[in-house]
Formats: sequence, structure tokens, C-alpha cells
Amino acid sequence: MDGKLQDSELKVMGVLWREGETTAKHVAEVLAAEVGWNRNTTYTLLKRCIQKGAVERLEPNFRCRPLVDREAVQAAETGELVDKLFDGSRDKLFASLLGKKRLSAQQIERLKEIVREWE
Repeated sequence: MDGKLQDSELKVMGVLWREGETTAKHVAEVLAAEVGWNRNTTYTLLKRCIQKGAVERLEPNFRCRPLVDREAVQAAETGELVDKLFDGSRDKLFASLLGKKRLSAQQIERLKEIVREWE
């Protein structure tokens, strides 16, 4: 993929990740309902995603298919966030996410499972 996806482009990708291959028209309809965008806005963002190599345009009917998966984009975005705001420290990010909020026993157990998987 060529370049970082902007927030607006991530909304387009979100629809494609949820729905899979679909028409640009359908993506525009979903985003009109979710965020109030008009069709031209969505088509412009789809074209940017295509230029960046995140989406493939298929014919007929301007069908779109995501070329990058959500997990890869999340990993890249998380890495950038950690570097930018937490000096590359994942434990600082983790502590910030938890803050002073109380977690349920189930949430605590799930976090322990995740940590064990990393060990």
C-alpha cells in the first residue's frame, strides 16, 4: 500500500471490511446513512483508496474489494500511535488505556490471557 490512510478513507475501508466486495454505490449508501456523506464524497475517497493500493476496482458496476486487511492497518496505526504519543513504549499505552477505570473480572482475565500469549 502506498501511503497512510486518512480518517475519512478509514471510514470507507470500514464499510469494505464489514461488507466485503461490494459496489461503490452501496458503499456510498452506507456512508450516507452513517455519516451523512454525499455520493461524490464517497467516490472521491474510494478513488484515493484505489490510488493508494488499499482497494481494487472491479468491473462491471464499479465494484470494490479491499486489498489490505483491517488487522494490518490497525497494527500500523497502533505502532504509529505508540511511537508518537508514548515514546515507543507499549506499556505506557496500555497503562493509559486502562487509566483509572475499573475492569470487570472477565476483562482482567482476558487481558491476562493476551499477556500470556505474548510471553
